[in-house]
Amino acid sequence: MHFDTLIKNGQVMDPGGGHTGSFDIAITRNRIAAIEPNIDPAAARKLIDATGQIVTPGLIDLHTHVYHSVTYWGIKPDPIAARSGVTTWLDVGSAGAYNFAGLREFVIKQSEARIYALLNISGIGLTAPNWELLNLNYLDVDLCCKVVDLNRDLVLGIKARIDYGTTGGEIAGLLRARAAADRCELPLMVHIASGPPTIQEILPHLRAGDILTHCCTGRSNKLVADSGQMLSLARQARDAGVLFDVGHGAGSFSFESAESMLAAGFVPDVISTDMHQLAVHGPCFDMPTTLTKFMLMGLSLEECIARATIAPARALKLDHEVGTLNVGALADVALFTLNTGSYTLYDIDMHARTSHQLLTNTLTILGGRPMHRIPDDDPAPWIELDAGQRMMRDRGHVPISR
Repeated sequence: MHFDTLIKNGQVMDPGGGHTGSFDIAITRNRIAAIEPNIDPAAARKLIDATGQIVTPGLIDLHTHVYHSVTYWGIKPDPIAARSGVTTWLDVGSAGAYNFAGLREFVIKQSEARIYALLNISGIGLTAPNWELLNLNYLDVDLCCKVVDLNRDLVLGIKARIDYGTTGGEIAGLLRARAAADRCELPLMVHIASGPPTIQEILPHLRAGDILTHCCTGRSNKLVADSGQMLSLARQARDAGVLFDVGHGAGSFSFESAESMLAAGFVPDVISTDMHQLAVHGPCFDMPTTLTKFMLMGLSLEECIARATIAPARALKLDHEVGTLNVGALADVALFTLNTGSYTLYDIDMHARTSHQLLTNTLTILGGRPMHRIPDDDPAPWIELDAGQRMMRDRGHVPISR
C-alpha cells in the first residue's frame, strides 16, 4: 500500500489545480499524494467511494466570526465545518489588540478547523454588536501593529467595519485602519452597509489587494445605483486591484443588488458567508446554500467553487497550501451532492427566489482526516448551531436538513 486514503469515482472540480472531471485523489498523511484518472484501490489502506458526488478542495470562507463565548457574533466553527465543506476559516476582526491572545489560545489552538484572522483596528474587536470604532482611544495604530508583528503566523490583515452603526458617521476608523495596514504591509478588509460615511468617501481609501466585503449589500452604501447600474467608483476600485467579497451574513446580501451586479458583468471575486450567531440561523445557513444562490443567479458550479477555494486562497497568499488539490497541497477535501427539487432561498430582507438545485455537503476531510459530523437526530449539540435552521425548514422556507 502506498497511500493512506483514496477517494475514488468522484467528479473532481478543482479550478485552482486545473482538474475537472473523473479523477481519483490519493492522500498520504496530511497531503495530497496523487490525483489521477484511475488509481488502483489496492494501493490505499482506506477507500472512500465518491460515486455520484462532486469532489472539491476544502472550501475557504473569507469572512467568518468564530470568537465564540467571548464576542457577540462568535460561533463554534467545527460543527459547521464538518457539515459544510469549509476547512479554512478567516475570522475577520472579532478580536482586536486587547483580546487577540484569547482568540489564539482558546479558539484557534483548540479548534479542528484551520483558522486565520484579520485584526480589528479597534482594540476591543467585536465584543459588542456595534460602536467599536466610535471611541478613538481604542484605535491605537501602534498597538495594532505590535500585535500583528507578534502573530504573523495567524494574522493576515486588518479589518474595519465602516458604517454608521460602528463609526457614528466618522471616517477616523478607516484612516487608522489604512495606516495600520500600510505599516504592516498587509491587506485591509472594509465592511460596508449604511452610511455615513458614504461609499464615495470609503472606496478611494482602498488599495490593490484590499478587500471590500458585503459587496452585494442592499443598504445605502450599495455598489449599484437605483437604476441598476454599477457605480463608476466600484469599477475604478476593481481596476485598481481591490477585491470584492460577498459576506452574506444576516444583513448584507440583497438578491436585487447581486442580480444587478451580475447583469452588469461585475461578478464578486470571492463568495463568503459572514458566518456568525445570527447568520447561521438563516437565511444564510452555510457556504453550500450561499453558493447555491449564486448558481441560481447564473454562475456555474465551477465558477462558484473557484470563488470559494482558489480565489480566497490567492487573496490570503495561501494558495500553495489550500484551495487546490494539487499534489503536495494540504489534504483538505470536500464532497458534495447536487440535489434536484424545489428550494426556496431568501436574501436578508426575506425576498424569495426558487432554485431547482441545492448543493449539499456529504463529507469534509481536513488534513487527511474526515471531520466528525453531529447526527441530525442528536438535538442537544445543535442548540447553538441549528435550532433556527430547523425552524426555517419546518416553516417551509428552506426544505433541507444539514
